[in-house]
Amino acid sequence: MNTVNGLPTHPLLVHAVVVLVPLASLMAVLAVLWPGARRRLGFLVPLVALAALIAVPLATSAGEALETRVAHTEAVEHHTRLGEQMIYWAGPLFAFTVLWWAAHDERVSTFVVNRLPVLGRAGRAGDWLLGAATLGVAIGSVVTVYRIGDSGSRAVWM
Repeated sequence: MNTVNGLPTHPLLVHAVVVLVPLASLMAVLAVLWPGARRRLGFLVPLVALAALIAVPLATSAGEALETRVAHTEAVEHHTRLGEQMIYWAGPLFAFTVLWWAAHDERVSTFVVNRLPVLGRAGRAGDWLLGAATLGVAIGSVVTVYRIGDSGSRAVWM
């Protein structure tokens, strides 16, 4: 399905990515830096990150279909190259939010530590490392969405 009511689906699906990736990233940052937010947001953080992860290949696939219908300019090629990178940020964003949630949900962490005691010894250093990785991927995801969107708008309007 490349069109909806005669419109290409790519610009429509891109809106899901543009909303969900920054939202998941913001939620991840809050969960890492603010324990109160972590408790309130709980599993919603990885859930939103999963929705973003699903939206990315849908938008990319629709973009590839649209690419066959537009002129091949350097700007379009640049946008395409950047767009193909988004999955490499959305996947780790989902994975790190799941790991962060699991490490801080009492039920999950107790279950895991009872079966794999070595994970319980990761302690504070492991928490810092996981938090830093989550923050890095969240920030990188938002920067990547911005760069892709900027290149796409330049490809259309310039």
